[in-house]
Amino acid sequence: MWQRLSQALEKTRRPAPSLHRVHVDDRWAARSLSWAVAEHLASAGGDARITVVCIGTDRSTGDALGPLVGARLAKRAGKDVRVLGTLDEPVHAANLHEVLRELYDNPSAPPGTVIAVDACLGKSESVGCISVKPGPLYPGTGVNKHLPPVGRFHVVGIVNVGGFMEYFVLQNTRLSLVMRMARVIADGLTLGFAHWRAAREAAVSRPEPR
Repeated sequence: MWQRLSQALEKTRRPAPSLHRVHVDDRWAARSLSWAVAEHLASAGGDARITVVCIGTDRSTGDALGPLVGARLAKRAGKDVRVLGTLDEPVHAANLHEVLRELYDNPSAPPGTVIAVDACLGKSESVGCISVKPGPLYPGTGVNKHLPPVGRFHVVGIVNVGGFMEYFVLQNTRLSLVMRMARVIADGLTLGFAHWRAAREAAVSRPEPR
């Protein structure tokens, strides 16, 4: 894995890594996610700054996954990581455009690599799965909302079954599952940032070939 990270750092124009999926009940879920996050960061390029946009609202149990991740991550991620979207200050459909405008229109504080985090609905056999996916997140597609894309790559957790009465399903999702998934995602991101920093430092300190 360290070799793959080093290669990604040295070849920043290579295609982004593919989808990576784990289940929340896998005992190694956070660690597995962390390597996927680190590899995506390495593929994104050399900017040391990271912005994590955690999308959702605490007014809906299922949709609270993003703010729960943000609240946990904000306490642990490090000074070079900016977290938008917490329980106290959520990022949701009503303010997403404004948040993104402020994020990208501030020349004195560029966002660096942007990572999006959100809940989603899926097949019954996929509930509890967490995925790291290349490319931007398109929030609100499961509930027929048209919102701007977010992120160089994104992390999503399938919190319940989709396909019928999505708003009702989100509001009646078990908090226990959402809390467990939030812990795994936040821990996976935190550990992934640490792996990526270590790989960057190793690449910088490696002596130039003569």
